[in-house]
Amino acid sequence: MTTAPPLRVSRRRPGPPRGRSVPATAARAALALLSAAVLAACAGPPRDATGGAFALSTGTPRAKGDIDSFTWAVYAEPPTLDYTMAFDYPQNTILSNVCESLMRWTPGLALEPGLAEKVTQPDPTTWVYDLRRGVRFHDGRTMTADDVVFSLGRQTDPENAAAWAQNFRNVASVRKTGPLRVTVRLKKPDSQFPQYMATSAGVVASRAGVTTAGKDYGTSGGLACTGPFTLGPWQKGQSLQLDRFDGYWGKRAKAGKVVFRFLTDPTGRTNALLSGEADGGYLIPTESYDRLRNSGAGTLSFGEGLSTVNVNVTDMKGPLGDVRVRRALSLALDRGGFVRAGLGGAGTVTTSLTSRAAWAGASEETRRAAFAGLPPTARDLEKARALVREAGATGKTLTVATSSIGQDVSLLATAVQAAGTSIGLKINLKSVAPNAFTALFTDPEAREGIDMFPLTYYDSITDPLDLLANFRSGAYLNFADYRDRRYDELVDRATATQDRGDRLRIESELQRHAAEQLPWIPVAEWPTSLFLNKRITGAPTTIAYLYYPWAADVGAAP
Repeated sequence: MTTAPPLRVSRRRPGPPRGRSVPATAARAALALLSAAVLAACAGPPRDATGGAFALSTGTPRAKGDIDSFTWAVYAEPPTLDYTMAFDYPQNTILSNVCESLMRWTPGLALEPGLAEKVTQPDPTTWVYDLRRGVRFHDGRTMTADDVVFSLGRQTDPENAAAWAQNFRNVASVRKTGPLRVTVRLKKPDSQFPQYMATSAGVVASRAGVTTAGKDYGTSGGLACTGPFTLGPWQKGQSLQLDRFDGYWGKRAKAGKVVFRFLTDPTGRTNALLSGEADGGYLIPTESYDRLRNSGAGTLSFGEGLSTVNVNVTDMKGPLGDVRVRRALSLALDRGGFVRAGLGGAGTVTTSLTSRAAWAGASEETRRAAFAGLPPTARDLEKARALVREAGATGKTLTVATSSIGQDVSLLATAVQAAGTSIGLKINLKSVAPNAFTALFTDPEAREGIDMFPLTYYDSITDPLDLLANFRSGAYLNFADYRDRRYDELVDRATATQDRGDRLRIESELQRHAAEQLPWIPVAEWPTSLFLNKRITGAPTTIAYLYYPWAADVGAAP
């Protein structure tokens, strides 16, 4: 299902192969192969826009033992930890260690059983989840099928305005069919739904615990989940603590507690990492890459992010409603300059909204169809100015949101301003505080008066449709209300297509359509960044940390 350091979102795992009955063990084996394909697709190492290189890895060295505690830097405080609203980096970075889903994304970007020890598909529109026995919630209760039915039901309750509701649009019913069995019946075949059960969409919480908390759920008290850590003291505006859950059903966490510090200033966040005030962090400020890499205080690592940096178009009622203006801005953007300055050279220019790794399961022919013929990444100011004149948009004003979260946001906003100015548009920048920046994804009022904002989107499943479905009419991130009947039909066809190869071919057509119409303007691919000081190790480097209990693996460094 997000900000820059933003979403995915998305909300980023290929589902099990379709058949009459698919045990989760078989799904795990098949998806491990796909995970290898994803990593192979990124081998090289990748090259940035300047010809430099940055190596991708899947993880850091294993911890040698336990540690009392460690401190983690995050760029913003989550407005809530309610799993139905976990649609951005800060929320999911913390929540993934407290709440668990029916399925799980591994550090290698493969799917494996989570709270469901087995999943079967007796027919194309039915999924049966057999739950683990004896799993305890943090409130002391034991997980049952009733808790699963309740938890998934919260995602579709209009009262919750759940960020994941669109992933349930094809669900006809979720029912208890045994003490530890839940059956999901779909209105029609949906290739995406089972994959999302490894994200926050598939989280299971205690029905009694959530009900008791009422409207305070997610903002105070416990979360009544099952993960290796429980929610501890939350000092609003400063920090949040997680405490090891000794009643955890899985592998015991190596750290007794984790303290997340909310450090909105990029320089302050970097200084905390260098001084040891924070032991580690994801989403490192890009302007600090060289400083941290050369400090000797720890290790800067990169992993597959399944992420693209984009300009999110939030209002098509004005000049951006004309595709010629959107194309002109795309043609005028200095992508190479942004990658060098805004991403610290750790990125690859692109005019594709989807990452190349998301297509790892596609045939060579399908990959060519998806990427061949995309607009060039090089600037063409003459053509861009002509498009603005044709659209009658010369001198028109547009507003771009910016923030001090990091240079990946502020410099992209500045690059958009420079691009627009160079082709006859007037671009105003509106500064948004880091803690308020995440509200752009959840609060329509926060987007009032804004035409565009920088958005880094991460896939929550290893399928291009995770991103491409965002431009379907009524989709959660379709802030500009982009509508195209043909596009909607293709999304529906891809969603209903069981065979992965056939589905990817449909998705390649969606990719070409999105590249032509530019509901968002793609800028670059961006890997996940991680810094660990010399005290700790064990954290994964891939985007899986948003849905995998990564903090449980962090312990003492050798």
